[in-house]
This record gives sequence, C-alpha cells and structure tokens, in this order.
Amino acid sequence: MITVVGTGTGAPLDASALDAAHEAVRAAGLVVGARRHIDAVRLPPGTARVVLGPLDPALDAVEEHLAKADGATEGGGVVVLAAGDPGFFGIVRALAERFGPAELDIRPGVPSVAGAFARIGLPWDDAVVVSAHGRDLRTAVNVCRAHPKVAVLTGPGSGPAELGAELTRRTDSRTLVVASALGDPGRERVERVTPAEAAGRDWGSGVDVVLCLDEERAIAPAHAIAGPRLSPTRWALHEDEFAHRDSMITKFEVRALALARLGPRTGDLVWDIGAGSGSVAVECARFGAAVVAVEKTLDGVERVRANAALHGVDVRAVHGAAPTVLSDLSDPDAVFIGGGGRELPAIVTACARRARRTVVVAMAAIDRVPVVRAALSGAGYECDGVMLQSSRLAPLPGEVSRLAAADPVFLLWGTRPSSSAPEGAVR
Repeated sequence: MITVVGTGTGAPLDASALDAAHEAVRAAGLVVGARRHIDAVRLPPGTARVVLGPLDPALDAVEEHLAKADGATEGGGVVVLAAGDPGFFGIVRALAERFGPAELDIRPGVPSVAGAFARIGLPWDDAVVVSAHGRDLRTAVNVCRAHPKVAVLTGPGSGPAELGAELTRRTDSRTLVVASALGDPGRERVERVTPAEAAGRDWGSGVDVVLCLDEERAIAPAHAIAGPRLSPTRWALHEDEFAHRDSMITKFEVRALALARLGPRTGDLVWDIGAGSGSVAVECARFGAAVVAVEKTLDGVERVRANAALHGVDVRAVHGAAPTVLSDLSDPDAVFIGGGGRELPAIVTACARRARRTVVVAMAAIDRVPVVRAALSGAGYECDGVMLQSSRLAPLPGEVSRLAAADPVFLLWGTRPSSSAPEGAVR
C-alpha cells in the first residue's frame, strides 16, 4: 500500500498534516518526498528515504521496494509526502498510472489554489486552473487573456516574471496575485502586482500559485457547475446581435461552418483577420479562446470592441493592415480570414506559416479561390472547401413567406498535418 499525505498548502507541514504523516511513517519502510517535507517528519531508524527530483527514478524506487516487501507484515508500506492536494495536478496521477488506484491511500491537504483565493477573500468555484509546471507557458497566457479569474500553477521558467512579461504585451486589464510559502507564518507572502511589476522581479523558488484577475469581473453570479463559464448555448448568432456597417458582417450561415472548422477552445489563440464587426472574433471568445481581431479601419476597431463588450468577452482589437501587422502577434492556433482584397494571397501565406492547426478563409469573389487554395496547399496544409448558398425565409403580404437568396460565399480551410506543426507547438 502507498499512503499519500498532502501537506496542506505546499509550505512545511502544519500540525494536523504532521500527525497524519507521523502515523503513516511509523509503519512505512520507504518515505518519498521533497527534502523539506522529509525533514519535517521523524523517520524511525532504518526507514529508507527518496528525496524527490526526477519523478521516474522515484517511482522505480517505490516499485522496487514494494516488490522486495511483498508478503512482509511490517515495514512494507510506502509513504509519499506531497504538496497541498496531491490529487490536484499532483503526484497521484503518476502513482495511479504506475501502481493502480486500489494501491493508494490518499490523505489530501488544502490545495494551494484554494489557499490563495481564501487569502484574498474570493470564491474559486468559477476559476479556471491551468498548470504551467513543465508545460508550454503559452496555454496559460491564452487562458489568462480570455478568462477573468485564472489560477496558474507555476514552475521553473514559467513563474510570475515570465507570465507577467507575456501579459504586459497582450493585455492591460489584468492583476496578478502572487502567493508564496502559503501556510508558513514566517515566510508567507500574498502580493497584488501588475503584469509589468511581476515581470521586473526575481520571485525565487517559493511561489505556490499565481492568480490572474480581471478585478471588475472577479465575482461572477453563482452557477451550478464548477469551472469557467460553460460553452455558449447558441452560436452563429444572428447579424442583428452585432453592431455592423451596411451589412458588412460574416453571415451566420458562414459563421456556423467557420466555427466548426476553427474549433476554438480554452487555451487557444485565434486570429480574426479583416475582422470588420468582429462577429467571428466574438464567437470564438465565447467558446473560451483568446482572440486577436485585426482591422485596418479605426471605426471597425471600435465596433469590434463594442461587440466584445456587448457579449461580455475579451477580444484584443489591433488596428493595422495584414500581413504587416501580424509580425507583432503571438503565433495562433487557428486563423479566420474574412477580408484582404488584393493582399489576400500574401495574408493567407503569412497566416499559414504561423498557424499551429488551421486556417479558414471566406471569399465572395470566385477569382480568389484558386490562389487561396494554392497558398494553403503550398504551405503543406490539407485543403478543402465548400460554396455556401443559402436562402432565408422572408415575409410576403398575406402572412406568407418566400425564400430570399443570399450571395454565395466560398469557404476554404486548410488543416496542418500534426507532423508539420511549427517548432515548439504543444497541443
């Protein structure tokens, strides 16, 4: 049997955790944990120990000990001392995969996320929790950009300074709360800083968790399901639900298929190029993606911002012309291109070079279809497309209806084979 004891918040063990650990340790033949946790318990003479570093050697030591102790009446057990709740982005997953859930006796402590939110007096049932420990920081950055309440579990190379540096360039409406040494009366620190302030400091190795907040929306209405806001109940919203100019908006029939091919989700970054009203950008943000809307007219940029505010989502509106302005943006997971004019082939080529998953292009002009398809195929994408031609019900006198045909639109999309993802892509 492997007993897994959570320490509470990642600080040295508190009194109740110590009691639980001492009880388990007395019957164990092997104790595994960080040095500070092992030092906090009284190991009986003859008890073997493994100080956690790389995980695989520690798991190998546990397996070897259990094999040798098979059938022994005493000293055959293993105790693993872990930070906080070891079942929450912790060692329980690795232990269960190697030894099976039935071999685990888990005694969880308070997770650092719960402790950090408690310190600042906020509920966390509606928070998004993302781990950047040993993972690409870009996913955490995208989640922080798209959601008003996020907890980021940090690690070497992905701490408050690195997170702050990325957010400083991408958003101006977030506050970071850096929680260090939670539960340790002499060392605990909970500090509110701007992303720029976080980027300019050396935070050391004691950080437990970083909270990223849009403080104006940090207290959301209660709901019955924990986690971020649910996916929208409706999408491909009617054009009347957006501010737009002279019907210059991607029609909902086109938007429905475009969304299906883009596949926006939490942790993604989506570009909407030639955004116009920003209807595609807003819909992608409603699915939880971080979104950048590129629009070359100033009044268009203001419409994008107004529509994002109307639907309660974060969309970063960038004023400028593609492809030139794209060089300052982070690489996207998916791209929608709804405008471009003569520059469309160059825009598609630039986006295809940067996108990690897919590029979707909407066109009214048939002449542009071959060059767009060639640009996507030339970039190594698997290309497909349709012509969408719809007719909507329109009223006639006498309480009858007719079918009013809309202009046809060509929708092409390219999907990058997984083997050809850009260097560093992690999905």
